[in-house]
Amino acid sequence: MGRGCLLAGGGGLWIDEAADAAEDVVDRVGSLDLAVHPSLQPVEARHYEKIEGNRVKCHLCPRGCEVGDVERGYCGVRENRGGTYYTLVHSSPCAVHNDPIEKKPFAHVLPGTFSLSIATAGCNVECRFCQNWQISQERPENVPHAHLPPEEVVELARRHGSASIAFTYSEPVIFYEYMYDVARAAFPTGILPVIVSNGYMTKKAWKDLLPHLGAVKVDLKGFTETYYREMCDGELKPVLDGMRLVKAAGKWLEIVTLILPGKNDSEKENRALARWVRTYLGPDVPLHFSRFTPMYRMRNLPPTPVKTLERLHEVARGEGLRFVYIGNVPGHKWESTYCPKCGEVAIRRVGFGIVENRLVNGACPKCGERIPGIWRKEDALGLPNDRHAAQAKAS
Repeated sequence: MGRGCLLAGGGGLWIDEAADAAEDVVDRVGSLDLAVHPSLQPVEARHYEKIEGNRVKCHLCPRGCEVGDVERGYCGVRENRGGTYYTLVHSSPCAVHNDPIEKKPFAHVLPGTFSLSIATAGCNVECRFCQNWQISQERPENVPHAHLPPEEVVELARRHGSASIAFTYSEPVIFYEYMYDVARAAFPTGILPVIVSNGYMTKKAWKDLLPHLGAVKVDLKGFTETYYREMCDGELKPVLDGMRLVKAAGKWLEIVTLILPGKNDSEKENRALARWVRTYLGPDVPLHFSRFTPMYRMRNLPPTPVKTLERLHEVARGEGLRFVYIGNVPGHKWESTYCPKCGEVAIRRVGFGIVENRLVNGACPKCGERIPGIWRKEDALGLPNDRHAAQAKAS
């Protein structure tokens, strides 16, 4: 698949190249037209400081890039112009799609609803197995994009009947300002803003953003610094610190780990991961083990054996996690949600579809055990900390 822009409507569509597609790539949703836009519109960035010599220092992610005049940071979407740092992707999504919330994946957030999902080009890590590398590893001027200001994103979600707006696909931290403005506009309307992130963000950036989010899904790539360094050009510790902040803020959190054969699939590593989640985030945080499909720079690896995922599922359950899922294996038993007390099926899934939602006011239909999650949008407006939140407070 060539590089392109995914625009919302029905199932969405890819635009292969703007030069060939500009005339016919318009997807009409209600009164909104989404079309390839010819230019990027710089907006001053958040979370940076001006330093001597017309240089700037970025405080958005742990890289802390120091950027000279007319240069960009690691992410490729933020540029220093005369000592002022600008984001080049505000209101310039290269992907807009109406997805099932289960595709993010969220298992305990508004099941069976749709999420208007947006992204821009760029990323602050380089995962060798990235499934969206066509946009995440490109500069924004090289990827066709639409012009969609925050208020129009919210209107588009409303017209679609989307229950939420998801910041996803590439890495939302690099389009932080756009995400922040969309989330602030969406929350008062009753449309739930959710983020699908690598979690590689500074504490200050997290703290400013969290009041405007309803739910967070973090892609925890692995559980060693070596894996993060060699496979993602990133760090583990800031991701763990960020998740503790999310939990301490009382926000709903789910975690996904993509399991690569021979890379991060050991019982020892994933037992430590599950134990850390249980200790610092609590037993009710859903953990998803997802199947790897050969992609990007890791096409030489085979897909993850299903038996490996099942073994790690058993390990995580053995460490006391109550909601452990297996992803990217459509029809597998552990796509579904079960009551942790009596074992009854609470939500039956196949792939991204809900076959049956048997919850009764957020509880097991058989024994009445409360199943934690955001089952109604109202639940996210004042989601209380559970008994583990105090322990999760990061220093």
